[in-house]
Amino acid sequence: MNIKQNRLLIVGAGVIGSLYALRFAQSGLDVTLLARGKRLDSLKTDGLQYNDNGTIQQISIKTIEKLASDDTYDFIFVPVRYDQAESALSAIKNNQSKTIITLSNTVGYDRWLEIVGDRLLPGFPGAGGDIKDGVLYAQFGSKTFFGEINGQLTERVTGLAQIFETADLPYEIQKDIQAFHVSHAALAVVNKHLYTNDGMVDIETARSESTLSKVAADIKQNIHLVAQAGIPVIPPETKLMGELPEEDIISRYRQMLSDDFIIDVKLGNQAVSKKAEIMLLDEDFHKKLSVRQ
Repeated sequence: MNIKQNRLLIVGAGVIGSLYALRFAQSGLDVTLLARGKRLDSLKTDGLQYNDNGTIQQISIKTIEKLASDDTYDFIFVPVRYDQAESALSAIKNNQSKTIITLSNTVGYDRWLEIVGDRLLPGFPGAGGDIKDGVLYAQFGSKTFFGEINGQLTERVTGLAQIFETADLPYEIQKDIQAFHVSHAALAVVNKHLYTNDGMVDIETARSESTLSKVAADIKQNIHLVAQAGIPVIPPETKLMGELPEEDIISRYRQMLSDDFIIDVKLGNQAVSKKAEIMLLDEDFHKKLSVRQ
């Protein structure tokens, strides 16, 4: 079905970038990882190491350390934290590639559009996990979402969909990607209650009534703010969370926090490094919605 082999670049070899690179490479797609420092050295010498049902495997991935302006790709993926997105986009803005897909939390695109213009195609990753001792422990837990800001079904959107089909990865083309991002932020920012001054709470504290009561109350309040601002709450599962009684939300979170993978995602090494992202996202979320009131 693939008449033309698309050139794909993933900017950043963290958990999300590494997992997409892995799945694309396993599917025979032409993928390159932009990495730096020790991570680049590891990828060059040992390949991309990953956990496969308890067995450590490795696959060779093409890598680059810097993106030249004339080194063009059909699709550039930028799977970085919200607080790193502007610097990541600024670093590649002079490249001539026509489509740049952000896979990140956000509540708006104004600053990103100032940097890369209409090459921007916003998305959200359906994956999570950790990297331990250079080995990727990650998985896809949901669909990858993406779509044009204006909601149109463009050629590049259908082309991107074909890539996900080739990689056998679930995806959803979102007609209102900004509403999706704001709605998701309403849930993501409640993770602030899992942080301490110097790290994360322990699992017992995370599961406690006092912590989860704050999480549940914020979820209901945040989703209410989105709806009150006239922004569609999507997908339906997110809207439903805002309609549940607090005790049901607490029960759901407590159940999630009995899953080792979820514990790793919410309380592991990668979660610690995301504190700056969550705090900035929380600030911008409330700032955006206060303006809309």
